[in-house]
Amino acid sequence: MVPTPFRVPAMSRAVSLLVACCLPLTLLAQPSPAPTDRPVPVAEAALDPARQALDAWLAAFNSGERAPLEAFRDRWKPDMDVDGMLGFRVETGGFRLVRHEPSDPGKALALLQEMDSDTVARMQMEVRAGEPARLEIRTIDPPEDLRVARMTAQGAIDALVARADEQAADDGFSGVLLVASGDDVLLHRAWHRAGAPADAPVTLDTRFRIGSMNKMFTAVATLQLVQAGKLSLDGTVGEYLPGYPNAEVAKATVRQLLTHSGGTGDFFGPEFDAQRLSLKTHDDYVRLFGARAPTHAPGAEQRYSNHGFLLLGAIIERASGQSYYDYIDTHVFAPAGMQRSGSLPEDVDVPGRAIAYMRKDGAWVDAADTLPYRGTAAGGGYSTAGDLLAFARALLDGTLLSPDMLAEATRNQTPWYGYGFMARTQDGVRMFGHGGGAPGMNGDLRVYPDHGIVVVGLANVDPPAANRLVDYYLLRMPLPTAAAER
Repeated sequence: MVPTPFRVPAMSRAVSLLVACCLPLTLLAQPSPAPTDRPVPVAEAALDPARQALDAWLAAFNSGERAPLEAFRDRWKPDMDVDGMLGFRVETGGFRLVRHEPSDPGKALALLQEMDSDTVARMQMEVRAGEPARLEIRTIDPPEDLRVARMTAQGAIDALVARADEQAADDGFSGVLLVASGDDVLLHRAWHRAGAPADAPVTLDTRFRIGSMNKMFTAVATLQLVQAGKLSLDGTVGEYLPGYPNAEVAKATVRQLLTHSGGTGDFFGPEFDAQRLSLKTHDDYVRLFGARAPTHAPGAEQRYSNHGFLLLGAIIERASGQSYYDYIDTHVFAPAGMQRSGSLPEDVDVPGRAIAYMRKDGAWVDAADTLPYRGTAAGGGYSTAGDLLAFARALLDGTLLSPDMLAEATRNQTPWYGYGFMARTQDGVRMFGHGGGAPGMNGDLRVYPDHGIVVVGLANVDPPAANRLVDYYLLRMPLPTAAAER
């Protein structure tokens, strides 16, 4: 998935690294504008090139085979990444067509549901003469006829356990799930996938790589320094990193970096792949990628940016006088009681750090050759479900940030993001958190701050193994609001 609400990406391994599931689907889902009220007549719609392209894509995608997707690409969308689409097909299991929806000429809309989950999405295909077809898929809150019935508290836990049992037995899930309400831990259990080596068991203390979930720690550190008067949300990259190589990026503010609005882009790609093991510090990343032009003028748009959070790591180091890692250890992990979290290099023997398994040619293989040298401010560290519960509680009780600052960090500064946290309201109930994923890793944290509910999912297999299980529970758990009675 990608950070603009569920737009279908060209999902190369490099692009998906640390990003693939950073935005869980229930966090991305937003009430979607109703389809146009000027529908094309049914017979005419069926002849519209956009409708033909939509139906052709869906048939090719659901086949799960390369040849039909290549045929669609050659006919409709020459810029489509077939490998990325095949990977997307594996993640989703394909889409069931719920119904076509009214649309204007040249556009086609359809409501889809993932074969392997409860996720509902709206697909739009646009065809203009002489241009590649434009394809977009956005998750949406399920309409009434597709809503999953809410359960009792124990019923939802039992359903989650049964679902995870099924996924593990099918060799698709290896990880830990945790559900807490206030001081009570309702579920904290580990699953070992059926085909995993017996000598590498997953336990409650396993340290899982968490991908972009590191961004929450980076945001907390940044906001702590704002509270201390050492940084300003409106201070710029150039102010805190004098001599930054690109003058336009240097104009981006801390606020814009925290909300993915700085135009700072990504650093994954061929250069990263070639030098991933030599990129050992935040300054190394700045030296290699700092001269690049912005993807857009700072503040003009919102596009998910790993490089923006990498820059926040470098800014934390300048403002605090400590390395990013020492600052996080001292000011985030220690006060929160997170004793099994960190970002030590991959060549360091970290007791209990999980082996990362990625799918390749239908089999699970070690993903070590895809991993960066170590985690950064953008992602790639490790943690446990218990530590992430401790982190959530330390946020809620004011240990890490003042209540006012936490409220600012976890409210919608943009339609889907606060300051380093995903943020949304579901059926009238506020929720924040973050996900993370890449080959061999997937994690998810959701917090309902007004009710003390915390849900954590971690896995040492490809996305969306943990995301989907967390979503499965969140759609069934009883919401502490009258909306749950619908």
